[in-house]
Amino acid sequence: MHLHVRHKSEYTYDLPVALGPQTLYLYPRMYPYQRLQAYELVIDPKPARIVRNVDVEGNVQQLVYFNHPTSHLTVCVDIELDSDEFNSFDFVLFPFDTQQVPFRYPQAQEELLYPYLKRVGITERVAGWARQIATSAGWQTTAFLMTLNQTIRQFTYEIREHGAPFPPEQTLTLRKGSCRDYTTLFMAACRSLGIAARFVSGYLFGNPQQEHQLHAWVEVYLPGAGWRGFDPTEGSVVVNRHIFLTSTAKPELAAPISGTFTGQANSSLRSELVFM
Repeated sequence: MHLHVRHKSEYTYDLPVALGPQTLYLYPRMYPYQRLQAYELVIDPKPARIVRNVDVEGNVQQLVYFNHPTSHLTVCVDIELDSDEFNSFDFVLFPFDTQQVPFRYPQAQEELLYPYLKRVGITERVAGWARQIATSAGWQTTAFLMTLNQTIRQFTYEIREHGAPFPPEQTLTLRKGSCRDYTTLFMAACRSLGIAARFVSGYLFGNPQQEHQLHAWVEVYLPGAGWRGFDPTEGSVVVNRHIFLTSTAKPELAAPISGTFTGQANSSLRSELVFM
């Protein structure tokens, strides 16, 4: 499958401002079944410098610097990649005792996975709900993940373009939320049973409801399988329709563009996302 996405963000300021360094997470992460074919980043005004590196979690990070005042900032990225079909369940969980939850990772893995195991947002209600789902799935690891995915899929989806994810218990109580709310709840449920989970931001091809905005989903680390994606908004495993931009233990770090400006101006943002 050939995927082509164009993502344009336009910031306008009612008075000239001095832009501080801007951090971009707009370069796709490649997986074994995906190959980047073309990438173009256009920024107006022209930056003084762009530094592309790899951040502490392995994401491609672009740091953009400016040296002149401006009344606007436009960032446009074009991404083309080939994405092959693959069997997301083609794995064997090993050690074998990880086939049931809760489990402990081998010590060497657990030490590396510590940030993705932190019990952020795990209230007693969230933990109890996760245990109920695990019970219904026979405490089988893969069955638990699929049942959790399908359970959240039944919530009422709402488009909420701005703001941090809701606390997991709020999403559980309301039974509604955006993709990032679903993702954060999924992460909390997994971590409550000892499964490492991280927040992923990117694009989803093929769903009209998602094709004009950034999308969020979950990756969990399974011994013998590595990081595997689950999309509770879709109620499916991640195969070849997702384009990965960034993954992180902390959802607040997944913004595609972040930075500051100096000045007294008010700012506004307009985004446009098109699959071609």
